[in-house]
Amino acid sequence: MASGGGSSEAELLRGFKTLAVARRDPAAAVYEVRLDRPAQRNALSPEAFAEIPRAMALLDRLPAARAVVLSAAGPHFCAGIELGGPGNPLAAPPGTDPVAAADGLRRAILDMQAALTAVELCRKPVIAAVHGACVGGGVDLVAACDIRYCSKDATFVLKEVDMAIVADLGALQRLPRIVGYGNAAELALTGRRITALQAKEMGLVSRVFDSKQELDAGVAKIAKEISEKSAWAVMGTKAVLLRSRDITVEQGLEHVATWNAGMMKSNDLMEAIKAFVEKRKPVFSKL
Repeated sequence: MASGGGSSEAELLRGFKTLAVARRDPAAAVYEVRLDRPAQRNALSPEAFAEIPRAMALLDRLPAARAVVLSAAGPHFCAGIELGGPGNPLAAPPGTDPVAAADGLRRAILDMQAALTAVELCRKPVIAAVHGACVGGGVDLVAACDIRYCSKDATFVLKEVDMAIVADLGALQRLPRIVGYGNAAELALTGRRITALQAKEMGLVSRVFDSKQELDAGVAKIAKEISEKSAWAVMGTKAVLLRSRDITVEQGLEHVATWNAGMMKSNDLMEAIKAFVEKRKPVFSKL
């Protein structure tokens, strides 16, 4: 992984138009990916769908990044997909053959799905810090994260059913595994807006903070704690969790046995045991 570190860092320094990616604390191996279109309530534009997977792929390869925080600028987390703007993937030119239009729309949907799945595919844990409104595609985005936290002013809503469409960017596939089928069905079929506390009750978020400031500080602390653990163990845990989600328990147990048969040879395991015996904090390998 280290071989691609320099090029990934240089690519990150080129910057983004819809995101702000930064290492806020030089002492922590944590990078923040911030949705950065507050004037548009961080609506997901075609450019955002192109930049999210680019950022996640770069952080996946960057040795200095051991955990990622997904946040947003402005008063709201995300207003969903931006409709009607330039490059709108849902619009076909006048006179387009209906079959060609349908095929183009299908490919556009698959591309947008892949952009959000890139969050899940990043080997580093991605932690969502949600404040204000999280609408439609914003819910799809946070559902692809590994852990979700929010401030008490946060609200969540799937509005697609009220727009006469079926949610198609991952919420219907991921939410049942996060909040249970019944809760996911209610959210998707009613378009009901839920509060932060209701999101906590159903398991959509792990904790509710009193303010955005406390949310930012709390999530940064949690991300730093994760980043200080063995990176190989953290990435392996994420990989096994995701794999086990989609297979039987028996298959999942066999998968983790095979995984650990190789990964338990790492120097980090020996260091963890030695540190435990010596009653000190372990110093794990760099990526």
